[in-house]
Amino acid sequence: MSTNYHPVLSDKGARLFILLGGFFVANALVAEFIGVKIFALEATLGLKDLNWNLFGQQGSLNFTAGVLLWPVVFIMTDVINEYFGIRGVRLLSFLAAGLIAYAFLMIYFAIGLEPAPWWVGINEARGTADMQAAFSNVFGQSNWIIVGSLVAFLIGQITDVLIFHRIKVVTGERLIWLRATGSTLVSQFIDSFVVLYVAFVLGPQQWDIDLFLAVGTVNYLYKFLVAIVLTPLIYLAHFAIDRYLGPDLAHEMKTRAALGQGRA
Repeated sequence: MSTNYHPVLSDKGARLFILLGGFFVANALVAEFIGVKIFALEATLGLKDLNWNLFGQQGSLNFTAGVLLWPVVFIMTDVINEYFGIRGVRLLSFLAAGLIAYAFLMIYFAIGLEPAPWWVGINEARGTADMQAAFSNVFGQSNWIIVGSLVAFLIGQITDVLIFHRIKVVTGERLIWLRATGSTLVSQFIDSFVVLYVAFVLGPQQWDIDLFLAVGTVNYLYKFLVAIVLTPLIYLAHFAIDRYLGPDLAHEMKTRAALGQGRA
């Protein structure tokens, strides 16, 4: 037997779970950290402001940068669900939430470290007079936003998994787009409103209900469109994974996942 042989790393299913899980967790972590930036969609695309008007509120299309990745996270959820079932998604969801909480805890410790005097003004010529203040403002997100995001993420993941399996029971191996995109659209709806409710209605900003509904609706409509646009990627992912696993192993893993007997 080769000395380089390892029973886990030599198993295609295990390698696939590590790859998908790593990409899933990485996207969730990055989405949390870049979410502190608010960007203007119209200006980014070179368009005029749409000046939407909903529930008596008016504004332009401003989103957190995290919306770029959260649809990818939920699509990854469906791909993992297809091959590893509820157990696989549940494991990765709690792992991602735990690592996000751990990351923010470490960041708060880092913010509390006394900065080196020379470092504070090192980028003054580039427009940042106080690096410590910039570091604290960028990474020191509100506790309410962190809690809201984690709660919304976990509720959204659970919802996504349950709807995915309900649809698959009815459709079997057919209509991949329906179970994947359908479950994503519902979970993204819940995610969009839960995070805003916890972070900005229950939180210190105390948004009124009209503002909450208006911002939540605009955010969801954006995620809805992105989820539809990304649907072809689900088929591409299935094609690539089935080819990597081979037809027999792919069918076995999908069957076990559907029965709640995934490998994770």
